[in-house]
Amino acid sequence: MPFASLGLIPELTRALADRGYTAPTPVQARVIPEILAGRDVLAGAQTGTGKTAGFTLPLLQRLQSGTPSKAPRVLILVPTRELATQVNESVSSYGKYLRHRSLVIFGGVSINPQIDALRRGADILVATPGRLLDHAQQRTVDLSRVEIFVLDEADRMLDMGFIADIRRVIKLLPRQRQNLLFSATYSDDIRGLAQSLLQNPAEIEVARRNTAVDTVEQRAYSVAKDQKRALLSHLIHDGDWSQVLVFTRTKHGANRLAKQLQQDGIEAAAIHGNKSQNARTAALTDFKNYRIRALVATEVASRGLDIKELPHVVNYELPNVPEDYVHRIGRTGRAGATGLAVSLVSPDESGLLKDIERMLRKPVPKAALPTFKAAPPPARGESRDERDEREPSSQQRQPRREQRPQSAQGQQARPQHQQQSGAPRPAGEGRRRRRKRNGGGGGGQQAQQTHQSQQQRHSHGQRPQGHGQARPAQQRHQRGSNRSRTV
Repeated sequence: MPFASLGLIPELTRALADRGYTAPTPVQARVIPEILAGRDVLAGAQTGTGKTAGFTLPLLQRLQSGTPSKAPRVLILVPTRELATQVNESVSSYGKYLRHRSLVIFGGVSINPQIDALRRGADILVATPGRLLDHAQQRTVDLSRVEIFVLDEADRMLDMGFIADIRRVIKLLPRQRQNLLFSATYSDDIRGLAQSLLQNPAEIEVARRNTAVDTVEQRAYSVAKDQKRALLSHLIHDGDWSQVLVFTRTKHGANRLAKQLQQDGIEAAAIHGNKSQNARTAALTDFKNYRIRALVATEVASRGLDIKELPHVVNYELPNVPEDYVHRIGRTGRAGATGLAVSLVSPDESGLLKDIERMLRKPVPKAALPTFKAAPPPARGESRDERDEREPSSQQRQPRREQRPQSAQGQQARPQHQQQSGAPRPAGEGRRRRRKRNGGGGGGQQAQQTHQSQQQRHSHGQRPQGHGQARPAQQRHQRGSNRSRTV
């Protein structure tokens, strides 16, 4: 079926032909006619099936009619900066033979250039919720002329806690408008949101919820945690992989793995929430242009990254949420292309793999470990990765004070701080307090001598008798900063 049979105008089919697209995907074939007819749409489809073109193409066509306005006539709301950029690129690419103005706004960059661009006007506005509400608060964006509202990656929006922001944005829109809700999964929460947003929608679901696309070959290797890096480097070198997107759970883990791959002779970069927008954009551009072979990412990149014909995705660490597995591997095998998704599963992740297989309703094929040069065993009974990523237990022994002696000035300040923080008091302090309450005065000099003696022992790295093992504030801060966080 050609795109022209869906009712698209020649300018759009010409742009599609320029990109090598001749026939619509199943979701496009069903969504485009409904949007052109002006209906609200609730579309659930697996990631990588062409949802973006499914709503971009008919939106561009509908903009050719109606009254032009400096205020946006179409608002596309997306969860991440990367996805905002991708959608705006699609708008520009598909609409290159049409008259329209598009603008993308998101956080992490200066707001002033965005304000200037909004003043010049735009027909289509692609935005993330937080930055859009910033503009609304400063009265630098006018949403009163919006005719079509698109909520893309709605399930991701809910996962990221944007539901309140979405409702605030909806209140700023005209009551009469066309609403389109697109989602990678079709959960009950999405249906609840749809009921409050959509009017008599056309419901379209082209794949069973939470299933991996058929064009992705899945493979799992059972491997010790401290051998994952060596196996990954072997797979990249031995298979001559030109592009591989690697997922870790934490930002720190992404940074470390990227550096380790570079040490193994593999061009690599990390992308996560702590990176500046410029750094994230540069890394993604280098990856798309084959200047780097491995892009190591946290969950922030699991959706919204549209890398044409990406051949390989690796779950270096399995996600804690089974549904995220589908979104991760959906970065490959897009728009009919084939792809390989590899998972490196350590013994402690076997439960996560079972959860994923239960969600998929089928096992992930297990592959035999290839012969590769193993990494040297860890020196202290656990790998460096385990020590870095482990979240300390409340039962763990605290660091001894002798490991970090303090100055005399710091010790003089400790008794009051210890009392406030609940740390044990030095020996004799309770007796001095009792004598003071009872009116006794003969122990003042002795107490002073005792305190001075304790200070001397502190300055020599000794612990006062009966003193607890309270941690210095800097150590408490360092320990808290090592907790694993998922982005």
